[in-house]
Amino acid sequence: MEKLQPMTEDSVSEVLEKAGARVGSRSGRTGNYGSPRDFSFEVKGAFSNGLVLHIVARQYNYRDPWEATGRVNDVVDVALLRDGQFSELPKGYPFFQGRDEEEGVDTEGLEEIVACVKELNPKLFTLQKLTGDL
Repeated sequence: MEKLQPMTEDSVSEVLEKAGARVGSRSGRTGNYGSPRDFSFEVKGAFSNGLVLHIVARQYNYRDPWEATGRVNDVVDVALLRDGQFSELPKGYPFFQGRDEEEGVDTEGLEEIVACVKELNPKLFTLQKLTGDL
């Protein structure tokens, strides 16, 4: 089995920034077990076409018995927002078809989603709404 590349708040932010998105992020769970949040980090990237990707790493995977060195995120969940609402992509795209969230996305998949969303012309939403496809 291929080893997944660990993702961090910084690495996910970097993927979005390289694609030209305005990025905001925050850490979730800290090193303290009593932390109230149920995610390790979340990152939002807003693109010039008005679409936003909301990326959440829900929990850490542990690669060894002690959290200090083995705590990583291999996969994240990615939601698509348009006009402040969760959204699907127009038909013909490999992601967000029939749902507004992609779960269990690895680094390679995240890069593919970002490339897809950043290039999308928002007029496709209007066109597919008019034709009844959306």
